[in-house]
Amino acid sequence: MLEIKAIGIGGIGCALLPFLCRYLQYSGAKARLTLIDGDRFERANAARQSFSHLGNKAEVKARELAQEFDSLSVRAVPEFVTEANVSRLIKEGEVVFLMVDNHASRKLVSGHAATLAGITLISGGNDFVDGNIQVYVRREGRDLTPSLSRYHPEIAQPRDRNPADLSCEELMAAGAPQLLFTNLMVAALMLNAFYAWSQDRLAYSEVYLDILENLTRTVARPV
Repeated sequence: MLEIKAIGIGGIGCALLPFLCRYLQYSGAKARLTLIDGDRFERANAARQSFSHLGNKAEVKARELAQEFDSLSVRAVPEFVTEANVSRLIKEGEVVFLMVDNHASRKLVSGHAATLAGITLISGGNDFVDGNIQVYVRREGRDLTPSLSRYHPEIAQPRDRNPADLSCEELMAAGAPQLLFTNLMVAALMLNAFYAWSQDRLAYSEVYLDILENLTRTVARPV
């Protein structure tokens, strides 16, 4: 069974998860999906996040997806990923969709992935009208693509903090304005990368995007 972890159920996560679940259910894939997020949905985020009611994002979205896609196993972990729990939450052989909005969490997850023999990590993020996705793949203890921090000093030396270390007020203040359309494009590119990986046709490690230019540009960097 394919173990899939989705970390960060915000604008990108809300765009990505229904289509991922639809693909998994109707392709007949044997998969278990775990949603991980310690944050709560607030009405202020409704412009780009879709939840049926208020509450922890992972728990609310897991219930929604389980009701719509009844052949899938969907569960929730209402926690932020931290140094204390990362080894419990992310394990060998899993596929991880990382959809967080801070570099500290990206560094943490990528660093842990580098200690595993095999993992597929697909990370996406954006500013208002541009962004990127990264794909970090390890097999048999060897990097097939660069880690998230290898060519990104802003991830290797993050200036922000893990959301678990922030107060409720700090969490609300930390979120930069984002655009629904950019979230949608990032989600689509992450799903494209997942499909290419599943078909053993992945030929890049990063994609840059700009919605004003309607532009995507793939990059294949050496490990």
